[in-house]
Amino acid sequence: MRLTRRAVLAGALAAGAPVGGARAAAAPVLRLGVMTDLSGPYRDTAGPGSVACARQAAEEAMAALPGLRVEIVQADHQNKPDIGAGIARQWFDRDGVDAIIDVPNSGVGLAVAEVARAKDRVFLITGAGSADLTGTHCAPTSVHWTFDSYMLSRSNGGALVAAGRRTWFFITADYAFGHALQRDATAFIDGAGGRVVGSVAYPFPATTDFSSFLVQAKASGAQVLALANAGADTINCIKQAQEFGLGGGVTIAAMLMFIPDVHALGLATAQGLTLTETFYWDLNDRTRAFTARVRPKMPADWRPDMEHAGSYAAPLHYLKAAHDMGVAAAKTSGAATVARMKAMPTDDDAFGPGRIRADGRKLQPAYLFQVKTPGESAGPWDLYKLIATTPAEEAARPLAQGGCGFIRP
Repeated sequence: MRLTRRAVLAGALAAGAPVGGARAAAAPVLRLGVMTDLSGPYRDTAGPGSVACARQAAEEAMAALPGLRVEIVQADHQNKPDIGAGIARQWFDRDGVDAIIDVPNSGVGLAVAEVARAKDRVFLITGAGSADLTGTHCAPTSVHWTFDSYMLSRSNGGALVAAGRRTWFFITADYAFGHALQRDATAFIDGAGGRVVGSVAYPFPATTDFSSFLVQAKASGAQVLALANAGADTINCIKQAQEFGLGGGVTIAAMLMFIPDVHALGLATAQGLTLTETFYWDLNDRTRAFTARVRPKMPADWRPDMEHAGSYAAPLHYLKAAHDMGVAAAKTSGAATVARMKAMPTDDDAFGPGRIRADGRKLQPAYLFQVKTPGESAGPWDLYKLIATTPAEEAARPLAQGGCGFIRP
């Protein structure tokens, strides 16, 4: 797939006016590319919201860091690894993009990570979820910011098995993220004394009718229906599961779910579901302050989810590191820029203080939420209540277990 320069720049979004007068005008520009899903199942959980949050980060960085100039471009990877890799190559080779952000879909993310490594450019992973991105497919040019399959499995899977839900059936999106999530969750389930009694992988992203898979899940007698998918697929699975009577004794475990999904389902349908996010707009004063700043840029008065928040926090930290080392040096080497990011503590209103580990994994707490009942909610986006927190150092897979090739023992 060949993406023309005109097509890319037609979707470019100027992040804001340069600051610092004539001196700033002479400074090199850092160009950030938000590669996301603008037309498929992850549009609401990533898409325009991720672009808006990246713009917010660029505007704040330019206002705070003298002489910094930033531009944002965007593209739709269409959930196809070859298209994502083609966009990445053109962005890096022809269009002067210094860092790529977001990339929901781990298959696309793995392809983009390899291009970024080969081109020595930065990849800020805020949407792809496979833990392999800091494991067997780690790269010194990548930072995995928001969530991964290990974290989701530990938080959701561990809590449910501990609560006595020991038999599981998986409906799994047939691509890198779905398989990584089922693999990592199965390890936690087995380790806690549970077992997986069945699973089915469905074609992604071409499936909207999950009825035959739900029939299999119901026939298995499993206590937990685990959804190893995300976005519109998760919404469709939950709606159709209710239609097929998988309530009562069956717990639906949405292994990856975002607040736009819950809002779309409505509390009458979603109440009682448990899910894990590393960000919630109403968690504390800082998350509320970030949400208030970015809301005017968000589509349809949405509240940001954790992927949106990651698409703000990751480029903000990148821009701080690039400014600290000098923009010219940052543009020269992605690996050197990521090394500087790792050397600097992180701190932002979306996630608070943290750090980036040697393998590129950003460490932050994981929050297990339960969806409120209609009677508990005070408004359209008052959807979660916090039931457990996994500390940052425990939410990430132990460094020694990941198999990252560039980490020295």
